[in-house]
Amino acid sequence: TNSTIRVSVCKNGISNGTLYKKTFIEHFEQAPMYVAVLTFLGFGVGTIFGYLRDFMRAWGLEKRNVATEREQQKDFVPLYQDFENFYTRNLYMRIRDNWNRPICSVPGPQFDLMERVTDDYNWTFRFTGRTIKNVINMGSYNYLGFAETDVNALKTVTIELQKYGTGICSTRQEMGTLDKHVELEELVARFLGVEDAMVFGMGFATNSMNIPALVGKGCLILSDELNHTSLVLGARLSGATIRIFKHNNMQSLEKLLRDAIIYGQPRSHRAWRKIIILVEGIYSMEGSIVHLPEIVSLKKKYKAYLYLDEAHSIGAVGATGRGVVEYFGMSPDDVDVLMGTFTKSFGAAGGYIAGKKDLVDFLRTHSHSAVYATSMCPPVAEQIIRAMKCLMGQDGTTQGLQRVRQLGKNTRYFRRRLHEMGFIIYGNDDSPVVPLLLYMPGKIGAFARRMLEKNIGVVVVGFPATPITESRARFCVSAAHTREMLDTVSTADVLLKLTSDAKEVGRSCVSVTLNLSNSSLHLFF
Repeated sequence: TNSTIRVSVCKNGISNGTLYKKTFIEHFEQAPMYVAVLTFLGFGVGTIFGYLRDFMRAWGLEKRNVATEREQQKDFVPLYQDFENFYTRNLYMRIRDNWNRPICSVPGPQFDLMERVTDDYNWTFRFTGRTIKNVINMGSYNYLGFAETDVNALKTVTIELQKYGTGICSTRQEMGTLDKHVELEELVARFLGVEDAMVFGMGFATNSMNIPALVGKGCLILSDELNHTSLVLGARLSGATIRIFKHNNMQSLEKLLRDAIIYGQPRSHRAWRKIIILVEGIYSMEGSIVHLPEIVSLKKKYKAYLYLDEAHSIGAVGATGRGVVEYFGMSPDDVDVLMGTFTKSFGAAGGYIAGKKDLVDFLRTHSHSAVYATSMCPPVAEQIIRAMKCLMGQDGTTQGLQRVRQLGKNTRYFRRRLHEMGFIIYGNDDSPVVPLLLYMPGKIGAFARRMLEKNIGVVVVGFPATPITESRARFCVSAAHTREMLDTVSTADVLLKLTSDAKEVGRSCVSVTLNLSNSSLHLFF
């Protein structure tokens, strides 16, 4: 069944016309039943042979490559939990060559890759000295193409590097606040249309180190089930009570809000000190866009706070690249805490938190990142400034606006091509994150290896990063991609082969190749 979501109905008792200014479409098509059955079968066969190989290792019939407890420590609490590492040892290791591939060029629309091989079935790797040239990059978050090495474009960055050097060697609260940081923060505030902003040297830490400063014991966090790990970690470190609502499900969120208001805190039933909703603009594994108008409506109805993580959406959506707030035609004042990163659309590093001046002033004093983390280095700050000025047209050109529009065109074109070919892809039609469902465990490694043979670099993701039946390849579209590059990817023979296989509905031929003599396990359905 096709679970395409068209936002054109009444939700939460409020007419869609009063919330949404545009219709947007999301796809979450369900796989046929036989696909789910074969996927579980693949993991089942892999698990059985994993136990068999563990048995062989225990009796010395196969070399043990994993860390083990020393005999002298057998009475100690175990440092290595064999069962917890079972998946890594027996399943992940078979396809480990598809991750952590070393790149030796700028991660633009194409990159160069250092070739490596393994002599012990992915336990260790060695480099051959050969470089794989001009691999089409479908995995980096270079949405607007600002990850570049053009000398003219990076002229101001070079000047700042010569003036300030590479490091600050201090925190923001000590000797680590430079005029470049002040300039960047003022620019971010103007770009977002808010009172003030604060920047941080690491995107992940922007969430994990600032959420504990905003909420604590006696507070309630309502978190989307698909939120990024940085949000999850920040919520856990805060000490606040955490409750999870189903992804983009307003009925689930409203029930939690209503129960929180009615029942209060557990046992004491006192009112919560704060209730804060944590969501993302674009969800990086699903490609879906937050239903912001509905969440803002619920937030106002129940007097909660809203924390919006725009790591993947800032620069990538909206008419001028100002994220999901602009995408939905809403006011930045509707969101209490605006968070984003510079690691994706801006081709740099770090993150920001923006909003009311009182909020930002509070974080300047209480943020763990401001107190303990080293400041953002000046050349990185200048890279962000040049990219943001380009988006705002302050460089005297319309290049920034052209990049935003080109990203939208490339995204819609690539998604449409995959849909026409019959693939199941998730997410919003305007999202540059394009997950293509593979399902079968054997296809994860086979797909990535075959695509690399065709000089196409992709990211593949499987359990436990995704549900066990929803392994996928995740494409990230960039404004720097040409139409020819996207056509090359969509017409690669491995994709065409997957298309033909998918059309063989009800196929009963299952090919399983098992080779224990060289410790390999391949499952292809």
